Amino acid sequence: MGAGTLFVLTYIGVALGRIPGLALDRTGIALLGAIAMVVAGVLSLEAAAAAVDVPTILLLYALMIVSAQLRLGGFYTRTALGILGLLDRPRRFLAASMATAAVLSALLANDIVCLAFTPVLARALLRSGRNPLPFLLGLAAASNIGSAATIIGNPQNMLLGQVGDLDFLKFAAWCAPPALGALLAAFGIICGLYRRDLRKAPGRPDGVEPPGVRWPDFDRWQSAKGLAATGLLVVLFLTPAPREIAAVGVAGLLLCSRRMTSRALLGLVDWHLITLFCALFVVVRGIELAGLPLAAMEGLARMGADLREPGLMVAVATLLSNLVSNVPAVMLLARFLDPGAPLQWYVLSLSSTFAGNLIVIGSIANLIVIEQARACGVTISFRAHAGVGIPVTLASLAVVLAWVALMT
Repeated sequence: MGAGTLFVLTYIGVALGRIPGLALDRTGIALLGAIAMVVAGVLSLEAAAAAVDVPTILLLYALMIVSAQLRLGGFYTRTALGILGLLDRPRRFLAASMATAAVLSALLANDIVCLAFTPVLARALLRSGRNPLPFLLGLAAASNIGSAATIIGNPQNMLLGQVGDLDFLKFAAWCAPPALGALLAAFGIICGLYRRDLRKAPGRPDGVEPPGVRWPDFDRWQSAKGLAATGLLVVLFLTPAPREIAAVGVAGLLLCSRRMTSRALLGLVDWHLITLFCALFVVVRGIELAGLPLAAMEGLARMGADLREPGLMVAVATLLSNLVSNVPAVMLLARFLDPGAPLQWYVLSLSSTFAGNLIVIGSIANLIVIEQARACGVTISFRAHAGVGIPVTLASLAVVLAWVALMT
């Protein structure tokens, strides 16, 4: 079986998220595709190992440890609980929860932010008698949008930052303004769509918090360590020091604890995501050796289309991100970018991240919010999510194109 066939089958499987009759998820399918590339002789075992971008994996791994420190220290839950005082002012509460989620997602893993915030917000909103949907949908949208502002906001940005050797400060300076514009647009859209729910007084409580629910204890010292580590990372990222070395070094310091066990910290590392990255590196390297990306680029050129043109890049990134999710989409599209043209990398980062809001399967953050909300007794349907996600995504992508026009 050739590299092209294996690549297509792998990406179809990743897009579907399963293989009928097998208990494989997206990560398992990607890993199976990587194994098939080696078994079929497309790549040698040595070439497969060399295909994995170790600096990107190390950066992702280290940042997961920093985020785990804050999660175990109760920082995320304490922050979520801290904004509940605005519940009697629903618009302010929505603004505060979205802004908080966006800022935290820009500096830490947006998936973890959703994981920690959703149950706190869902249960508090149910007890208050308010409709939880606008606030939970706002949380998902804001975490995706906020994560686009920096290189360390989400996995696809980390990948682009490492592969494209992008400057941390220049990336944030270019991507943060459209992220802020998209966040304001999302807030306005949600306020417009749910204006009655955000205006009326709370009604009869729709649910009761299950007995025995207990939030993680807030540990001031452990949370302070996590915040100090995050601040140190940002400072180091502004220096010439390799990002992955700086991140691993800071993660190593957090492991040297008298109270927080290594097993607890490492237990919160998303090994499935790391495996997905490694597998996709191998799959994409297989088609590179077969010359398929170059052939695709030449085919586009013959049709008069240039993938590096911002409008086309936005459209293709949005489509692929909602077919196979944004990490595989970015891993594939990054092969077409010019290392000497940062604008192309910025546009791909923003569009692939903003595209995650379009439909439920567009990003892991959406799925986390939906699953966590269901556990609390709140149902977020595909239609309800799309009703917010589609206009928010279209507005966000319009902001990107307007920003590109302004900056070029």
